[in-house]
Amino acid sequence: MQAGPCLCHFSGSALAPSAAWSPADLSGGGSSPASGGPVDRALLEDLAAASRILAYQGVVDAFGHVSMRHPNAPNRFFMSRGLAPALVGADDIQEFDLNCVTCDGDTRPSFLERFIHGEIYRARSDVMSVVHSHSPSVIPFGLVETPMRAMFHNAAFLAAGVPVFDIGEKFGATDMLVGNREKGEALVKELADKPVVLMRAHGSVAVGPDLQSAVFRAVYTEVNARIQHQASAYGGPIAALSAEEGGLADVINMKAGQRAWDLWLKTVGR
Repeated sequence: MQAGPCLCHFSGSALAPSAAWSPADLSGGGSSPASGGPVDRALLEDLAAASRILAYQGVVDAFGHVSMRHPNAPNRFFMSRGLAPALVGADDIQEFDLNCVTCDGDTRPSFLERFIHGEIYRARSDVMSVVHSHSPSVIPFGLVETPMRAMFHNAAFLAAGVPVFDIGEKFGATDMLVGNREKGEALVKELADKPVVLMRAHGSVAVGPDLQSAVFRAVYTEVNARIQHQASAYGGPIAALSAEEGGLADVINMKAGQRAWDLWLKTVGR
């Protein structure tokens, strides 16, 4: 199957389940918000394909999700209904406002951790796509003092530093899920201006200026984690990328990364 047009140009520089919710879970009893307006069906196809790509690449399994900001309404975003990522198609996509309420009366169950996405979009106008995953090689770096570092050029975006969000620091003992706005805001504070944040005993979040870059970063965060595990096993210091090297390499990656998207899209179909 031939890949169609992408959302936009690729540019710029033991798993915790993602539970579902129903409209009965909403507080306040307000009416459903209106849609931000129609979008090209191809954009929804790309978002659904991104979900399947992440599953194919081993970044997500039955849990995890990817979203994309509405291209014409910055206070709306799209994300799949509560469904295993490998099963997502364009008809499974829901639209949300930044309070994470579904638009136009969509009553299908959605992910509880939609607040990760909504609060990032609220705080970061530069972000157009968000990936939340529990990729297994990444999780250990949220549990230990050893920081994740950029091991190679494809993971150059990590060279500026990878913060860790510990939900227990503010909220004590929890179910470890970012299931409301307050927890989402705390995660965003830790993310700050970085492209990736780890979540202690949970997973990670990757963001990007477009759908393709967010997927690229989520995939190569997992690959980088595997390489760092391997490098650490040899002992001695690790000659990881410096912040300056990372900045220079990331400029190239954001231009050349379209090649990876085209390959992955061809692999999973659209």
